This record gives sequence, structure tokens and C-alpha cells, in this order.
Amino acid sequence: MKKRFKAIVGFGIAFTMAAFLTGCSKDETVAVNGESSQKTQVLKVAFNQPDTHPQYKAMEQFGEELKEKTNGAYEIEMYPNELLGAQRETIELVQSGTISMSIVAGSLMENFNDEFVVFNLPYVFDSKDHQLSVFNNSDIIGDLYSSVEDQGMSVVGAFHGGIRNVYNNVKPIETPADLKGLKVRIIDSDTNIKMMENMGGVGTPMGQGEVYTALQSGVLEGGENNELIYANLKHSEIAPYYSYTQHLMIPDYLIINNDLLKGMSEEHRKIFEEGFASAVDNAVELWDKEVENAISDAEADGAKFNNPDIKVFQDAVQPLIEEKLSSEGSKALYDKVREAAK
Repeated sequence: MKKRFKAIVGFGIAFTMAAFLTGCSKDETVAVNGESSQKTQVLKVAFNQPDTHPQYKAMEQFGEELKEKTNGAYEIEMYPNELLGAQRETIELVQSGTISMSIVAGSLMENFNDEFVVFNLPYVFDSKDHQLSVFNNSDIIGDLYSSVEDQGMSVVGAFHGGIRNVYNNVKPIETPADLKGLKVRIIDSDTNIKMMENMGGVGTPMGQGEVYTALQSGVLEGGENNELIYANLKHSEIAPYYSYTQHLMIPDYLIINNDLLKGMSEEHRKIFEEGFASAVDNAVELWDKEVENAISDAEADGAKFNNPDIKVFQDAVQPLIEEKLSSEGSKALYDKVREAAK
């Protein structure tokens, strides 16, 4: 698929919306079998990562296949690097039909149904394969995904977003006691603040762009993220101890405007949904390769990797899990997820 980037001048979000957002999708006339009569509906997709990200590459391939298999009826147009706004803003744009789709972090979906918290809890997934098996099981995710349809959007599915681990500039982490007193950058949420406290550290919310300087200056001693972020943002240069605590596996969801999805023919919707399922698998393959490269790059920077016994951390966060499973629905969903690990 041809990349369809547009230049943007920093006159603020209002200018951005005017320049980019002329509706959920747009029609273009394309040549099909030599005739210029087929209308292509261009689906704009918001993404907050660069075009080198595995999910971007997988979506790009998905778009090529979608256009081919629908005989030019649909084309995907990706907007990386938050060109259409931050994730929270793009959810609203999808709901209103201003854009077609957005890839958003799992934690943001809790604002629309608090049962999404189940997939954001520490140690809810035992492995990447366990997580993917859950997201391929309609008996587990079906009701949850459809629960937001009355809010103008549908959840198409979920990408694996890596496994988050702790890193710092003091020492390898083997137990919660090793994290005592260390200020660790976390995602800005009450759940994550409490999680890091239970794990022994001091959870410190901060924008990702500020972390490198904060580690340099001593405002932070560490962070927690997957190997790609750790290496690509060069945190490995100044926080060389990366410990596989494996505490979070937060998914990234592809959401779509509900009217758009329902407006697809049965044939096109099947092609769309099967195509995205393939994109998830492709992204995983790309992710695994990128992780290998990231580890090599980090080690070149002087990083040292260690594998603590995660049982002690699992025990430490159990009170938080029990606190967050505050409804019968969330408890039932959690039990289904854990059962799938057996």
C-alpha cells in the first residue's frame, strides 16, 4: 500500500482537524479491470507510534490486502506519530465518525466499560500465547467488545503490545525489596501507581518524552516498559539493569466507527475481520524480530538483563487484583481468562 502522509504545520489541533479530517472516510475513483468507475472508501487510521512500529507495518499490509480483496472498495490510510491527535482524542473522533479507526491502549477503554480493566491487570496473562488465545476466543471477549457499540464504536480486535518489565540505574531487581525507594516511571493511572507500590517501588507518572532526562538528573531511578521502548528511546544508556518482572501485558485495540462497520456488506466485513486477524499475527512476528534487535542494541549500550523469580511479584500484587475485580462481571471475565491459561 502506498504511504499517504501529509505535511502538517504546527498551528494547533484546530488546524490539524481542518487539514486532515473531512469525514470518517473519503471516496476516490480508481481503475478496476481497466475502468475508472470503482469508488474506493479511504479509511483513516490514527496511530501514536512511528511508521517503523510492527503494528504500523502490519496495518499497512492489511490495507493492501483489504483493497485487493474488496476489489478496490476500501483502502486504509495510516496517520502515525499522533498526527490526528493523542489516543484519547482519537477515540472521540472515531465515535463521531470524523475518522474511521484508531489504535488505542487498553487502559483507555476502561473509561467506556470498567470490565476492560481485567486485561490491564498485572499478571493476568501468563504469556504472549495465552494473551493471544484469549483474544481469539469469542466466548471470552465477545460481550466485552460489543459492550461499547452503543457509544459509537466497535472493537475490531487487539494487538499484542509487548511485555512490560522493570529497568533502573541502581541494580538488578530480584525481589520487591530491591525496588524499595526507587522512583519508577509508570503509565498515569491509579491502578499502575498501586501496582508499583505493591511491587516495592514508587510509581511516578510522567510523559514518555521526559523520562530520559529524568533518569539522567536523578528525578527517576527507573522505568517499566517493553524491550523496544527501552532500547529505541536509549534508556539502556543510562538505566542499564533490565529485569524480567513480566508484570504487564496491556493490549492495543483497533476501534472502528460503528456505523462504518455496520455499513459494510457481509462479504466485505468478513474480509475486513479476517484481514485484521492476519494483521495481528503478522505484528507478532514482526514484534519478535524487533525485540531480538532491541536486546542486541541495548546490550551494545551496556545493558544487563536478568530473570527474577516472578512468583514473589505475583504474590505482592494479588491484593490489587482483588481490589480491582469489584463487580461480578469483571470477576467472571477474570476467571475465564485464567481458565484459558490451563
